[in-house]
Amino acid sequence: MNNSVTNTARLLWAGLRALLVLTVVCGVIYPLAVTGVGQALFHDKANGSEISANGRVVGSSLIGQSYNLPLKKGQETPEPDLKWFQGRPANGLGTNSVNTRYKLILSGATNRSGDNKDLIDWVTAAKKAVIKDNSVNGYTVRPSDVPADAVTSSGSGLDPDISPQYADIQVHRIAEKNGLSVAQVRKLVDEHTDSRTLGFIGEPRVNVLELNIGLKALAGK
Repeated sequence: MNNSVTNTARLLWAGLRALLVLTVVCGVIYPLAVTGVGQALFHDKANGSEISANGRVVGSSLIGQSYNLPLKKGQETPEPDLKWFQGRPANGLGTNSVNTRYKLILSGATNRSGDNKDLIDWVTAAKKAVIKDNSVNGYTVRPSDVPADAVTSSGSGLDPDISPQYADIQVHRIAEKNGLSVAQVRKLVDEHTDSRTLGFIGEPRVNVLELNIGLKALAGK
């Protein structure tokens, strides 16, 4: 009987010591070490890849934003604010009412197949809107000019980047809406176009938030 109690107490004490050691190592030392390394070597990424303008954080370089006009009375779907560069569509992923800067509350694909009627309708309507919105005096967007990223959402629905081709067909509209020359806006796009990572990973891309911050500064001059 005494041996049984002694063994039980010994096992409990061993288990408690293991719990305390693992709690300190895994719950305190390891998180502090990882946080320290992240802050020291990857400060920007560890803090959410924040983008600041005029002394305040306006978003993340990793999460896309919408650039829409305020809803009118009785209107359910906002219209795009055409003085800004527009990002990729983000259909079918839900909404939130907490942070209205980001319309989506979920991250993921729409999970529609290529022959799904809803997806076909979205793409068709998006293509017509892109052509209509970006065809201005002296410049007409042809259906063949519209790239895939202009009419489809990304796998996450939160893609912050667009292709240089999509940015390019918006140049004339942006110039007209902001009283700038086409050459000025095209130069701005070129300055904000990133090449493939390491020269071979991914595709050339333009971060829409960074581009619009640059546009605001250019238009303000």
